[in-house]
Amino acid sequence: MATPATTRPAPTRPDVPGPAGPQVAARRGGGLTAALTGTPPRRLQTGAALLALLALLFGVLTVWQVSSRSSAADNVVNHSQPLSDDAAQIFRSLADADTTAATAFLQAGAETAAVRAQYTGDIATASQLLTKAAAQSGAGDPGQQWITELNAQLPVYAGLVETAKADDRQGYPLGGAYLRYASAQMQTQMLGEAQNLYTAETARLHSDYADARSLPWAALGLGLVLLAALVRAQVRLFRETNRVFNPGLVLATLGATVALLWLGVGQAVASSYLADSDSKGATPLQVLNQAEIEALKCRAAENLNLVARGSTTAYETAWDQDKTTLSGRLAQAQSTTSGDATAQQSMSAALTSWHDWQSRHDTAHDANQNGNYDTALSDTIGSGTGTIDAAFTSLKGSLDTAAAHEQDQFRSLADSGRGATSLLAPGAGVLAVLAAAGVVMGVNRRVAEYR
Repeated sequence: MATPATTRPAPTRPDVPGPAGPQVAARRGGGLTAALTGTPPRRLQTGAALLALLALLFGVLTVWQVSSRSSAADNVVNHSQPLSDDAAQIFRSLADADTTAATAFLQAGAETAAVRAQYTGDIATASQLLTKAAAQSGAGDPGQQWITELNAQLPVYAGLVETAKADDRQGYPLGGAYLRYASAQMQTQMLGEAQNLYTAETARLHSDYADARSLPWAALGLGLVLLAALVRAQVRLFRETNRVFNPGLVLATLGATVALLWLGVGQAVASSYLADSDSKGATPLQVLNQAEIEALKCRAAENLNLVARGSTTAYETAWDQDKTTLSGRLAQAQSTTSGDATAQQSMSAALTSWHDWQSRHDTAHDANQNGNYDTALSDTIGSGTGTIDAAFTSLKGSLDTAAAHEQDQFRSLADSGRGATSLLAPGAGVLAVLAAAGVVMGVNRRVAEYR
């Protein structure tokens, strides 16, 4: 009896997929894994896409960071520094108006046209600058509160001064009381608010300076990563193809290198100019403004002391305090302008006038203490070269000359800082696009060799 043959299954070939094999292989070979582990052309194309994307990201980040710093530099030149200077001018105008009002009162009905014009001009200047500051400040601006309060109080102060003058012309003793009350409002409220406004605007200036001078570290870091990736890609391509140079990748590397160097050097130069505009312009200007403000406060104190006619020692005490502060401000101004011959010449003249003023003040004070009021009055507000008014005017003129020079210094250096990066943002963007195009062009030539 024959034994039936044993049926054995047909051997399967492991390299031949079953019916579902192509779909499974497609799923397993798709996506990023296939791109990175697939055929050499596909790997090259994937690497090129990643490098091009990295170059474009570098360009976008560079344009954004450079533009933000350029915008901050523009704010320094066209917004925050002018507003800070205007705030100082508001303070000076208010302090000078208070001083001039006391001078006019001391002229006892014989107010000169020059003094009247100076007082009127101070009030008008303060009003105009407050209106300008209000127009340039938003609702959330920290200085808006002080602008609003000063705008409300300025006409009240001017009305009190006019009442004091009118009473004095008619011989009413209340004139002096009105003037002292008006001055107290100025000294204790308005000048304090003006100082707060100046502090707020100066803080914004410092913030804009910090933003404009900061280096774009993110863009610089990404640029270095891009260069490293480009070099690595060329080394790997050389090992796989034995081609020493790939024109497209060389062009991309050159473009990225130029953009990175331009970014680093350009921003460093801009930062240096802006730092100089601060240390050699804006900062000395702020000190000079503060020195002039203290000089005006000293002048107001000694004039109001004569208005009081010995009824109080508050003004002489204020003189002593403001005198010490002014001496410190003048020393600070001389120090901050030590590298500038033009400013130093003005500061030397200012210090000479200040020493002369102090000497004449002591003489006038002694005369007033000894009952020689008319002599003290003549020495304080009289015309001529040998009076306190002449010494004060000389000091103020010297400070104004130095301030004008520092303002010019600031503008010149800040403009140079802005100019150092004026073409950097569009230039870096174009170079980044060229780098991306170079990568794609260079790799496509290698891919074509596989066909």
